[in-house]
Amino acid sequence: MTPRTIFEPEHEIFRAAVRKFFRAEATPHVERWRRQGMVDRAIFHKAGEQGYLLMWAPEQYGGLGLEDMRYEQIVQEENFLHGDPGLCLTLHSRVVAPYIGQHGTAEQKARWLPPAVRGETILAVAMSEPAAGSDLAGMQARAEEHAGHWVLSGSKTYISNGLLADVVIVAARTGRGSDRAIGLFVVEEGMAGFGRGRKLDKLGLDAQDTAEMFFEGVVVPKHNVLGDPGQGFRYLMQALAVERLQIAIGAIAHAQVAFDVTLEFVKQRTAFGRPIGTFQDPRFRMARMRAELDAMQSHVDHCVMLANAGALSAEVASGAKMLATELEGRVIDDCLQLHGGAGYMEEYRISRMYRDARVTRIFGGTSEIMAEIIGRRLGLDDRRLSR
Repeated sequence: MTPRTIFEPEHEIFRAAVRKFFRAEATPHVERWRRQGMVDRAIFHKAGEQGYLLMWAPEQYGGLGLEDMRYEQIVQEENFLHGDPGLCLTLHSRVVAPYIGQHGTAEQKARWLPPAVRGETILAVAMSEPAAGSDLAGMQARAEEHAGHWVLSGSKTYISNGLLADVVIVAARTGRGSDRAIGLFVVEEGMAGFGRGRKLDKLGLDAQDTAEMFFEGVVVPKHNVLGDPGQGFRYLMQALAVERLQIAIGAIAHAQVAFDVTLEFVKQRTAFGRPIGTFQDPRFRMARMRAELDAMQSHVDHCVMLANAGALSAEVASGAKMLATELEGRVIDDCLQLHGGAGYMEEYRISRMYRDARVTRIFGGTSEIMAEIIGRRLGLDDRRLSR
């Protein structure tokens, strides 16, 4: 493995503590989480007690004030190694909570950030709909303005943390002049008209509580609206670059784990009297995977540093997400193949990893949407060139 150069000694000290945490608090429970279809709420409490949630949040809200994304990257990597990809700590901390941190009022931050830092309140974001996934402009959920409140109606699906979440940021049309007039509404557990559907049965991510949500005339007080209720589309677009980088971080970490698991397997499993890793095809496959993983890891690390500098663009994040998730898919497919028949058995970790990996080329924007974003930034936009 090529040495990684972005981490300082303090990051490595932090990694050792995080690794110890996941080994103690996650590893023993992973099999049970996957059987029950969701993680325990307690893991959020325990992560909060250690200061691993919303590390970027200012100290006045209980956070550590650590804007350095490398710390979040370490939490992700150790979770993929010793926990489970269905444990959505990063979604809670780096995808959802920043909407409150960046667009919330002082009162909203004081209300929602401290319990989220402590892991007492679990967060989710509701964007996708049955007929509108990557196309946010096609969403149908609507909010009508009244004196002192909004009335929210519609449905959302594929919501991660969907059953555990206490606070959900819901994107809905507000009818303020354009198709992109969208507001972000904070819906809290117990609000009348807010309901959850079944836990969705998925191909993988068995420990993730992915669910449907329904909003039937939910009365949302105006003090539960984040920012300008006509600018939500812009807020979502601004946040998606970091979300896609988080997916890229997880994808390359997942692929690295698959590689390590398989390297050990091909050293130990024998065929025709010798370790299967010593045959030319397995040896060359492993060598190519090692080189590709090193190259992609270097790029993802570079993107983390760009994010730290406030210089991560939409197209660069999209490219990292697209390439990292596609590499994840190829690597894990090859790793399963190298396990032979054992790779098809649920008792082997690589089998579960194969199922878990498939969705990363879909959620957060499909690979095709990522390519579309990059292509348009190259000036290859039919809306302009066809004029």
